[in-house]
Amino acid sequence: MAPNPPGRGPEARGGVANPPVVTRSPEVGPDRRVTFRLLAPKASEVTLTGEFMEGSRSLQKDDKGVWSVTVGPLEPEIYNYNFIIDGVRTIDPNNPHVKTGSTAFTIQSVLEVRGDGAAFYDGHGVPHGEVRAHWYESKSLNALRRLTVYTPPGYDRNVQGRYPVLYLLHGANSDETVWTRDGRANLILDNLLAEGKAKPFLVVMPFGYGVPPGTPAPVSGGGPSDNTALFSRDLIEDVIPLIQSRYRVYADRDHRAIAGLSMGGGESLGIGLNHLELFSYVAGFSAALRPAEFQKTFAGLAANPQDANEKLHLLWIGCGNQDSLFPAARSFSEFLTEQKIKHTFRESSGAHTWINWRRYLNEFAPLLFR
Repeated sequence: MAPNPPGRGPEARGGVANPPVVTRSPEVGPDRRVTFRLLAPKASEVTLTGEFMEGSRSLQKDDKGVWSVTVGPLEPEIYNYNFIIDGVRTIDPNNPHVKTGSTAFTIQSVLEVRGDGAAFYDGHGVPHGEVRAHWYESKSLNALRRLTVYTPPGYDRNVQGRYPVLYLLHGANSDETVWTRDGRANLILDNLLAEGKAKPFLVVMPFGYGVPPGTPAPVSGGGPSDNTALFSRDLIEDVIPLIQSRYRVYADRDHRAIAGLSMGGGESLGIGLNHLELFSYVAGFSAALRPAEFQKTFAGLAANPQDANEKLHLLWIGCGNQDSLFPAARSFSEFLTEQKIKHTFRESSGAHTWINWRRYLNEFAPLLFR
């Protein structure tokens, strides 16, 4: 093969003629110990942060400028992590698996440590549903928006069948794709259906912001005060009618559920419990709640607990006891108990991570539409 002509070699394309080879990172050993590596010869300090450990770990540099550290052994799971290079938080440039969202804050590298067998969130040799995207004009928000829909296996063949719907909401800094991309909701449901543990239903995952992500908080403090109210309008006035016009779904409250994580958990509880004419199953996973506002936000619920208990087929709250939002979740459970509202409070170990939220969906989905 002829050599590259002048001006056409890798240097001209912004590359390096003989780039240094860096052993892959992360490298998972047979004992589930994981080694992270980074080529940064001019860096003075590199540390590692991740969901698999508390705090951070320092990497050590060799004579070739390659920094490395080994952690573990780790439990089989999907983890997020970052490098901090001289104070700058960044992803692992050797790892193509990246967690993204609607803001830069959420960008992290992804590490998957596999166990001896397939996990509940892995793709198994079972019938699979489909994940579909829809662009729509939100009349309530005067904006073009997108949502994601999961249809269970056999939906297109079962032309006479109608299905219940779960409206599943994401957290802050994320978007309408995160429940399938990071949460693996479609694979979790495929597996539950194949095992006969869940009923078939559609999952609608809308974009959960009523105001643009990253909008500055009001001067008075707190998050954008109208975010949930605006998103609620989009969900009720635009999203639900869109789904009912395009999919074979039931249109009654007995076949409609709402759940979400973090910001979306607060939205699902706030919207669902204030619209029991629309939803009969409501859940919050690590929900963003403000105990000081319980009486105001859920005034209608507290005013008529008997009516709420008759309408609610299930009210489910889950949170990890290492999550900063755990005290609020526990306070909300205590508030519901004081108001004599029937509910399930699921305390688990762990923090504010997808490790918990995948598990919560796996536990919550089999309880729906029974």
